[in-house]
Amino acid sequence: MTAIALPWASAPRPFVTERPADERDLVLAAQRGEREAFSELVRRHQRRAYVVARAIVINHEDAEDAVQEAFLHAYKAIDRFLPDQAFGAWLHRIVANAALDVTRRRKVRDADELPETVASPFRDPAESSELRTRLKDALETLPPRQRAVIVLHDVEGFKHAEIGRMLDIPEGTARSDLHYARSQLRRVLGEVRSGL
Repeated sequence: MTAIALPWASAPRPFVTERPADERDLVLAAQRGEREAFSELVRRHQRRAYVVARAIVINHEDAEDAVQEAFLHAYKAIDRFLPDQAFGAWLHRIVANAALDVTRRRKVRDADELPETVASPFRDPAESSELRTRLKDALETLPPRQRAVIVLHDVEGFKHAEIGRMLDIPEGTARSDLHYARSQLRRVLGEVRSGL
């Protein structure tokens, strides 16, 4: 992916005598057009945004693309955000939607995958383990939303209601998706175990 210049990252930083301390103040400052305030919101939320995106897309590069798209969308839509809401929940919903869009686009395009033997500077050393490979393969059999729900719940520790808000689905749907995702993983991983 070619990096694009993001408006909040490329502008010179304004002279600020006092930096807003809480998130609501940062949001209000960003809505007034203060780019440094939005940059601070990005810094505060970029790791969690990446986790949300990675839960949906699995692939590191796609997760980065989704996070970048989500922050760009949030920057453009910040004036419509209601500052009394939780900024993180609003942003995570945007990230989840961007990640789902990336997943849909990936299915449509016919891109060649790099062979597993090519080293990646961002690859987690544990990814080479047999167990991680099997689990990754099993997760890829799940529909994107179910994969997102199980990773957000079982790996990241989000509650059903939080997942529902992030993915813009009812809490009951998040519970149902988690149930079906776990059942599918048990089935797929059971087949792998019996094949050994």
